[in-house]
Amino acid sequence: MIEKINIQSKTDKNYSQIFEFFSEETWETKKDIFDKNTSLFFSGKKNETFVIIKDETIHFLIGIGKSTAENHEIKSVAQKFAYDFRNKISATPTLLLSENLEKESIVKGLFLGTYEYPFSQNHIFFNDDFSLEFDNFTENISKNTLSLCNGQFAAMDWLNKPANYKKVPLISEFLKNISEKYGLKYSCFDRKKCEELGLGAFLSVNQGSSQEAAFTILEYNCGNENAKTIGLVGKCVLFDTGGISIKPSANLHYMKSDMGGATAVIGALITAAERKTQVNIIAILPITDNAIANNAYLPSDVIKAYNGKTIEVLDTDAEGRMTLADGLSYLSKNYKTDILLDLATLTGSSVRMFGYTCGALFSNDKNLKNALENAGDKTNQRLWNLPLWDIWKDEISSDVADYKNISMKPFGDCIVAAKFLEQFIENHSSWAHLDIAGVAFGNVSYTKEKAATGYGVELLTEFLETLEV
Repeated sequence: MIEKINIQSKTDKNYSQIFEFFSEETWETKKDIFDKNTSLFFSGKKNETFVIIKDETIHFLIGIGKSTAENHEIKSVAQKFAYDFRNKISATPTLLLSENLEKESIVKGLFLGTYEYPFSQNHIFFNDDFSLEFDNFTENISKNTLSLCNGQFAAMDWLNKPANYKKVPLISEFLKNISEKYGLKYSCFDRKKCEELGLGAFLSVNQGSSQEAAFTILEYNCGNENAKTIGLVGKCVLFDTGGISIKPSANLHYMKSDMGGATAVIGALITAAERKTQVNIIAILPITDNAIANNAYLPSDVIKAYNGKTIEVLDTDAEGRMTLADGLSYLSKNYKTDILLDLATLTGSSVRMFGYTCGALFSNDKNLKNALENAGDKTNQRLWNLPLWDIWKDEISSDVADYKNISMKPFGDCIVAAKFLEQFIENHSSWAHLDIAGVAFGNVSYTKEKAATGYGVELLTEFLETLEV
């Protein structure tokens, strides 16, 4: 974890390094203070960077595009600059100039741009001799940036780890450590305890695994008796082979990413705890892998879930909804929450529908839907609402059980999955399901292959802060 970042108020000293952010319009009004030939190489266009030396000071001129650029776009530009120029920035007090642009978005972007896998504080921004200085500095900018980086980088590191580095004991030890660090209440049910509790849907996925089950509960209490309580369930399948319904070998290595819902929850918990966000959070992570073994669950098995409902398994690769079913049901039956959310890299259907642009959103509460969409728009971790019409319930009707875990029809699986999960929220009046399969893991700047995007941490953080008392 990063303990501190060195940002502070502007002083009167002469700076040997300056970061200057310009919109195209601002550049037109300021360009005359630079050599006239500078405009041949720089015009303020988005992600345009030009370096000049003026009066023995290095100026990094950074373009954000139009003056109408939103804060998340400005943050994205700063993030790209910090990463692309990581080997050209000097360890020295640095002045940040950004007329009429929100400083916090720039600062967040600059420090988010320090991420590489595995994260280490090797970027020049963490050098003791580097400081970022600007007008209108507040401690809140520093606190918010640091907490977001710690939450998002932890989430990205865990999603990026190879499968053999994310075994159950390793992630459990990590969760114990952050619980101790941030004062979270930690509980974990092993296979035997899960059997006693009747967590049959979760155990069906785990039964073929060589690893112990770890149905994990993390509780953050802000200490405010008037605070709302939010339930979060994150799909935490450490590696997904598909089980007996085995996946094709092409791109199978990417199935280390099937815990993207859980990592978003973990990152948001860390950020909330560091900021002392005034909400209470109950987070459930049903941790397992989905393995192939002689005792793995089989297509045609009928499983009894925690709430007593039975599920006909038609596809063992629809394992995420099995683990989430028990997570949602257990949370709903044992905790009182104002809002219930689950996040999961759940279906290829959502990827085929939205590509890598946004997550699929399902909710039974219009106000909750609107709040999540607004948080997504503000952070550029966008969501698009899809229907939960009861006609879709016909697709999960089974001849031999209460429900079947897929429809077997070649359309609408992300909607079918959401309708399936709705049967396990125990009539919670304010629930939303976020299918983030297309956005949690994808093309990024810091690796050649696909990797963790950090999606979900800032979205949840923004959403949680709208609920503060």
